Amino acid sequence: MSPIDRIATFADELTALRRDLHAHPELGFEEVRTAGIVADLLESYGVTVHRGIGGTGVVGVLEGRTGNGRRIGLRADMDALPIEEETNLPYRSTYPGKMHACGHDGHTTMLVGAARYLAETRDFDGTAVFVFQPAEEGRGGARAMLADGLFERFPCDEIYGLHNQPNGPHGAIKLRPGPIMAAADFFDIRVRGRGIHAAQPHRGVDPILIATALAQAMQSIVSRNADPLKSIVLSITQIHAGSAYNIVPESAELAGTIRTFDKELRALASRRIRELAQGYAAAYGAEIEVEIKDVFSVLENAPVQTEAAIEIATELFGADRVEANAAPRMGSEDFADMTLAVPGAYAWLGSNPGPGLHNASYNFDDTVIPIGSAYLARLVERRTAA
Repeated sequence: MSPIDRIATFADELTALRRDLHAHPELGFEEVRTAGIVADLLESYGVTVHRGIGGTGVVGVLEGRTGNGRRIGLRADMDALPIEEETNLPYRSTYPGKMHACGHDGHTTMLVGAARYLAETRDFDGTAVFVFQPAEEGRGGARAMLADGLFERFPCDEIYGLHNQPNGPHGAIKLRPGPIMAAADFFDIRVRGRGIHAAQPHRGVDPILIATALAQAMQSIVSRNADPLKSIVLSITQIHAGSAYNIVPESAELAGTIRTFDKELRALASRRIRELAQGYAAAYGAEIEVEIKDVFSVLENAPVQTEAAIEIATELFGADRVEANAAPRMGSEDFADMTLAVPGAYAWLGSNPGPGLHNASYNFDDTVIPIGSAYLARLVERRTAA
């Protein structure tokens, strides 16, 4: 029986698990309930479990028939997002302001499904390492696990990850060798002016005026400083200021993100933000503080592991369901930090079209759970013997 057929026999249980996790979303480093459920399930399958790795992370270790062979890591993320769900599904979030709007509940479930299948069949030599990571959504969960000795304590020769893609084609595996997802910096900018009555603006220093002017000027980094043949996104996603109709406030705050694939361009963007801030502070007589945080590295798929993943996906699903040279994306993923330490490959799994990731109406497609589980399980079966 193929992995997908065998996993399909307990797909209803996996769907129930996924929907339970969806109803109880937890933000980064708060995944206590989720991690506990995962750890208990792994132990029930006979997997050796290690809890509290990098905070709330869980690592399961499963020896194959002989224990001789390669050690293959599989990773899933567990955290939710600070979004108020708007789906009205029967299993919608029961926690106000929190939602699995990126499908990490599905990723966790797929890896649990792969672990159950591998524990039941043991049709592999070597070792499977199941990495359930906390805090992927910009809170540094991968780096926390690495700092906690992830690969020193649980060595892996290779590691693989998977993410759902809610724009189809259903069941298609998409990946590419080399850079596949962008690096990301998050920035916070605080403009300090001088508050005053709104009827007497000449007596103050208006931080809102300065902040909006700076926000517009920052877009010139993309249009006038960056090489037009290199990709960069600079998005201002937050602006906060003021408390009343008739008060020019004391300060205003901007926040956002920079996405790049190129190290020099990444450094250029950070430098130009600081230079523009310094210039606007001098021009308007204000103080401007800039903080830029390195949050995600460029995610690069290793050539050997990518080719192996392509072959395995083709074997399982057919060549027409595998896109072997998918376009890279400006989204970011902290699995990148794991692949800086261990060679690996990251893929996208197409699901039925619907609202996009990070959308309050997003709904994970449960029909892809057996597909994702089978893909992850087969990676272990094939690559432990490589």
